[in-house]
Amino acid sequence: MNKKNDYKELINPYLHKWKFIVLCVFGALVVALLYLRYADYQYNASAKIKIKDDKSNSKLPEISTLQNYGLFKTENNNVLDEIEVIKSRTIIEEVIKELKFNIQYFVEGRIKAYEEYENPPLSINFNASDSIIHKVDTTLSIRIQSANNFVLKGVNFSEKFSFNSDENDDPDIKGTVYAFGESIPTSFGDLIITPRIGESSTKIGSNIKIKISPLSSIVSKYKSKILIENQEMSNILKLSINDNVRIKASLFIDKLIEKYNNDVQNDKQLVVDATSDFINNRLEIVSTELGEVDLSAEDLQKTNKLTDLATQSSLSLQNEKENENKLINTATQIQLIDYMNEQITGNNLDLLPANIGISDNSVSQLTRQYNQLVLEKDRLLKNSSEKNPTVVNLTNQINQLKENLSQSLSSIKATNEITYNSLVNESNRIRSQIYSAPKKQRQFRDIKRQQDIKEALYLYLLEKREEAAITHGVTSPNAKIVDKAYASGMPVAPKKPIILLAALILGFGFPIGFIYLVNLLDDKVHNIKDVKNIVSIPFIGDIPKSNKNKQLISKVDYSPKAEAFRMVRTNLEFMLQNIENRAKVIFVTSTTSKEGKSHTSINLALSLSYSEKNVLLIETDIRVPKATNYLNVKNEFGLTNYIGNLHTQVDEVIFKHKDNTFLDVIPSGTIPPNPAELLMSNRVKELFDHVLQKYDYIIVDTAAVGLVTDTLLISKFADLFIYVAKANYISKRQLELAERMYTEKRLPNMTILLNSVNHKKGYGYGYGYGTNPHKKKWWKFS
Repeated sequence: MNKKNDYKELINPYLHKWKFIVLCVFGALVVALLYLRYADYQYNASAKIKIKDDKSNSKLPEISTLQNYGLFKTENNNVLDEIEVIKSRTIIEEVIKELKFNIQYFVEGRIKAYEEYENPPLSINFNASDSIIHKVDTTLSIRIQSANNFVLKGVNFSEKFSFNSDENDDPDIKGTVYAFGESIPTSFGDLIITPRIGESSTKIGSNIKIKISPLSSIVSKYKSKILIENQEMSNILKLSINDNVRIKASLFIDKLIEKYNNDVQNDKQLVVDATSDFINNRLEIVSTELGEVDLSAEDLQKTNKLTDLATQSSLSLQNEKENENKLINTATQIQLIDYMNEQITGNNLDLLPANIGISDNSVSQLTRQYNQLVLEKDRLLKNSSEKNPTVVNLTNQINQLKENLSQSLSSIKATNEITYNSLVNESNRIRSQIYSAPKKQRQFRDIKRQQDIKEALYLYLLEKREEAAITHGVTSPNAKIVDKAYASGMPVAPKKPIILLAALILGFGFPIGFIYLVNLLDDKVHNIKDVKNIVSIPFIGDIPKSNKNKQLISKVDYSPKAEAFRMVRTNLEFMLQNIENRAKVIFVTSTTSKEGKSHTSINLALSLSYSEKNVLLIETDIRVPKATNYLNVKNEFGLTNYIGNLHTQVDEVIFKHKDNTFLDVIPSGTIPPNPAELLMSNRVKELFDHVLQKYDYIIVDTAAVGLVTDTLLISKFADLFIYVAKANYISKRQLELAERMYTEKRLPNMTILLNSVNHKKGYGYGYGYGTNPHKKKWWKFS
């Protein structure tokens, strides 16, 4: 039962303010609906692409395995690099230029202006160059005046008069009238505006705004909005962006992927072109050298008249031929290495030819790594400078690879030269065995050997040129589209359920929090529970808040206040039942002024007198007397006159109430200069001794104990003290004075009464007197 009461006490403050809470909820929902009606909705478009990892194929297997562990772990480095390339300003700027996002068309609707991108109502053409247009920041306000002309404002005109004639009858239109298709001179060049036939937004009277923004600001805007997500250990990227126009979001994502692939293909093409140029240059040199060798052979044959050289023995010729084949291959390798060294020596961090035929695989792999680093550096330099730490790191890696490649070529060349010298020695040995071969034949054989070497090299370079041409034709994009850009028809922001839920939470939370804060900061005494939580004084009753027009109760009175005083009267009779054969003296006091002390004294006296008890009301608050004002009793002669004048008798200061035979009053009298000293007089005791045998009850209206000591001076004459506390007025801290008076027993037989309680629910008083306790309004709570 106690828990139920505790819960009820917690909930009651909020139930009491339910109208305020409902009003706040309603207001929050109205604000949320208005916001949803006029807000700019955001639509999300997303696409998925897979990044091809070509770099892994160019690494040695041992290096690739090592890089997957420990400090060498470099997984997804390629994907992270590509993310930065996709988000680069260079690529985004190309997208914005092609899609013309820097020019926006807004059509005025019934509620707000909306952007029309897919089917703009007007078309605008500029005579100025793109470099100028891309820096313009202006807004053109257009109103369609007729099928042939329009009113334009918001642009800086270099000439043209302001239109004001009979053709324009609308005084609200202020601007310049132009015809569709007319060249309009502006500060940034001439422009021409033409309508799009068939668009409903171009009807007469339509208001259209064309906003031209600087390209750099639009690029920055979309660069900040683009979001690229990558899952760990995956080459799949998810690209997404939010935009006010659904179609713009989808177009931007698709065009961004397209421009990225074009950029990657351009980089690959640079390698192919560099390889083709290298092969063509070598072909020219080899062709010239081969021609020279052929001429030497021709001259030798003409000079020596050589027609048939097949006179050697078949065994010697076969051995010599095998040895010559080896010499040719070795010489070819040495020549290729020399060509590569020449390219490295004359190359300033440019691309190197790939797969030119050097038999050592490490050279091919180092060449591919070198070209990839050069391409990566070039791509970074598009959006950075040479001082970028990443570019500096790449340059160091390129130089290191170049040095490693040069050392590898030198080592391979030295090996091949040793092999070549041994083969030459072997050839000399074989030739020495052919003792019958004439000197002329040997000379021709040397020339023939050179001729075969040049021819083999020439054919090899032709083959490589064809391979480069094929590679150029089959270059594939770097990003494979997994899912094309798709924008849902439902906006991602603002989300209606979340906004409405937030409005409900705010609508309930604000008033509840406000009520909680008010109650937390509220230090006033409001009800019986507050009183009992602070003091241990016996509670004698509470008096409901009274109507200002009716301060006093009447004899036939069934109001809640009258019933409350009857309840207090009953409690007093019970508490003072041991006092017999004399009057029961009841003092009424309070902590401070304006707590209803005098009001309680008078109504309590009236309630006792209506029960046909002889009651005397003594007004001892001689500093600020108020009781006589309620009873319309003159206060010219009273208690202070009796105490101050020894010849005055008690009966002389007792006045009969004109409307109540059971009620007598002793007014306070003339306000004295020394009230405390006056109340210390023995005449006060004589007064109480005189009236104790004449009345049933003596009600004494005293001064507030929290302000003056007057009440404490005469407290010894009281049988019972009623300590009045005014609800919603006195603070809990002030009420601690009453508890201290009670614990220190400074006021005899002390009780407490709560005055001016706001009982909106009522006590149930008046049953049977025109009220129906079972009939409640729909908005009332139990």
